[in-house]
Amino acid sequence: MSTTDVVVPSQIIAEFPINTFLESIVIDSDNTLFITSHYEGQVIRIGADGIPTTYATIAGKATGLAMKPDRSLLLSGWDEHEISTVWTIATDGSVELLAKLPEAIFLNGLTKLVSDRYLIADSYRGAIWELNTATKNVSIWLEHPELARTSPEEVFPAVNGLKIYDNFLYASNTQKRQIVRIPILADGLAGEPEIFVSGVNIDDFAFDVQGNLYGTTHVFNSVIKISQDRHVTTIAQLEQGVAGSTALAFGRTNEEVTSIYVTTNGGMSYPPATGIETAKVVKLKVDVDGLPLI
Repeated sequence: MSTTDVVVPSQIIAEFPINTFLESIVIDSDNTLFITSHYEGQVIRIGADGIPTTYATIAGKATGLAMKPDRSLLLSGWDEHEISTVWTIATDGSVELLAKLPEAIFLNGLTKLVSDRYLIADSYRGAIWELNTATKNVSIWLEHPELARTSPEEVFPAVNGLKIYDNFLYASNTQKRQIVRIPILADGLAGEPEIFVSGVNIDDFAFDVQGNLYGTTHVFNSVIKISQDRHVTTIAQLEQGVAGSTALAFGRTNEEVTSIYVTTNGGMSYPPATGIETAKVVKLKVDVDGLPLI
């Protein structure tokens, strides 16, 4: 696995107070950003005016986000009793309980599987749950050692970010510093996992149309690009404002399809030598041979 550094242009879109833990991000078709603030249990909206506003609030902690075809949101996290829970957030910001998962431990990344079926990472159980949003049925999609921590005492999350590309589910295992690739079989069932890349600390990530993976490294304060041939390129570091980089997503409009929006916590999980910074949303400009991104 070879590595290079190629710093790309960056711009700070928004800043939040020190010790704000921005956790996840999704972007609507009009390029409106929706971001979770973990400890506050909030979903923050940043529209065309660039001003962050509170879009929705839960009594608990907010982690993963996914956008449904009707532009409503799915939110994973814990309720005020620390029970793993998934909520729906309507387009007017109203919140409704969708499902409780009392056997789950640490719900994290969310992604659509097919139709009304969504996958949710359980970072401490070492499993991926399947949730049918229409029937509200919940079941284990895959539980596997490659998705788990090396021991229950490890505080860093194992399976974390989830994304589908080319009929594979890719799952980051942050604690083991690896990305696992899982074939999606007929009827959306899980095939046998394999390690796609190891030795890289990835929190959340997204793909472009060429299959390049762009990921946040969280405690390593950077954003990296991993090609399908496993070449790793660092494209942003502390100097670009990505201390404690937690998640990212590509822009959605024609003008923004080569922009990556990165959320950070300012390094509060593992402070850099320069100290904890404000939490930020940072825009990075990348290029993929002129192709639109997904």
